[in-house]
Amino acid sequence: MPFDEPPVPFDALVLLGCPARPGALPPPAARRVARAVLAYEAGLAKRVVVSGGASWGGAVEADVLAAELVGRGVPESALLLERGSRSTRQNARYTARLVQPLGVRRVGLVSCDFHLPRALFCFRRVGFVAEPVAAISAPLPFGRRTLRQLRELGSWALDLTFARR
Repeated sequence: MPFDEPPVPFDALVLLGCPARPGALPPPAARRVARAVLAYEAGLAKRVVVSGGASWGGAVEADVLAAELVGRGVPESALLLERGSRSTRQNARYTARLVQPLGVRRVGLVSCDFHLPRALFCFRRVGFVAEPVAAISAPLPFGRRTLRQLRELGSWALDLTFARR
């Protein structure tokens, strides 16, 4: 009788993009990559979707983040790249187009902790069973933390507005 491998918790991990240039990653991108590597190494999924189409310094986020994953031991064969999105809402929609036809439904979303509530909303809205895989953010002074929260609230309002259409 063959030995069956235990099931993995997620069909895929989805690493959400953020500003990233080749070379030294900015801290948020570095935290997200490190968290995705840990989740992959822990066996949470056999596939990692890298989502992000914005270009920074001539390099697309998904390409830069994927190169970092490979450099840290994630096999290139485990990666799928979504290179068109420019917002969290588009991350969700474009990732769904890419992987739902492959049967991917249950995903672990890898992003900064403060970003995950909105990201989870967007991904669940397009049919994923999405769970957080948080990259814990460094503490910020009150003013910067407040600005970050206001940006998230504004983006959340846009996501809710466009979700109704």
